Amino acid sequence: MYIIGITGGTASGKTTFVNHLKNRFSSNQINIISQDDYYKPLSHLSLSDREKTNFDHPDSLDFKLFYEHLICLKENESIEIPNYCFTTHDRLAQTTLITPKKVLIIEGILILSQAEIKKVCDYTIFFDAPHDIRVQRRLERDINERGRTSESVIAQFKNNITPMHNTFVAPVKFNVDLIIDGTQDLQTNVEKISELINKHLS
Repeated sequence: MYIIGITGGTASGKTTFVNHLKNRFSSNQINIISQDDYYKPLSHLSLSDREKTNFDHPDSLDFKLFYEHLICLKENESIEIPNYCFTTHDRLAQTTLITPKKVLIIEGILILSQAEIKKVCDYTIFFDAPHDIRVQRRLERDINERGRTSESVIAQFKNNITPMHNTFVAPVKFNVDLIIDGTQDLQTNVEKISELINKHLS
């Protein structure tokens, strides 16, 4: 199994890029797994306490399970990935079955900050975008899709996202196979990675 790891700051263009790839290949050809499904369950906390959690720190994620699942897939074993709700900040009861494919794409802001996970990746990509653009994109997404207020998103950037980005995300940029400008047209790089995927599918 060939593993492509895609990372970069929040709202830098990762998910848009992955969706372009997803539209080019069928679910019978590739798997796509997001870091976001591996946030730790917080059912033991009140909703107000859950909202205070620093979701931009690696400790908020179950990277142990994430890594175990990667190894299972590499060993041709199926997995059940958790599903996460960003409204309640907790895992859902249902899981999603993933069966091994020749190519696996994993994406998330913190995946390549984890040495074990980065080590199993065969190709790594970092999405780069200026801070102000990422703030605007995140505002639009969280207000429209996650029921957040602009004040809460801006506060999260100031208190959590920016310091965690500088500590855990940005340093990865200097040790990847490809850096993509998340503010530019993605078509050329979509073609490039599609060719890479096709090579391993064949």
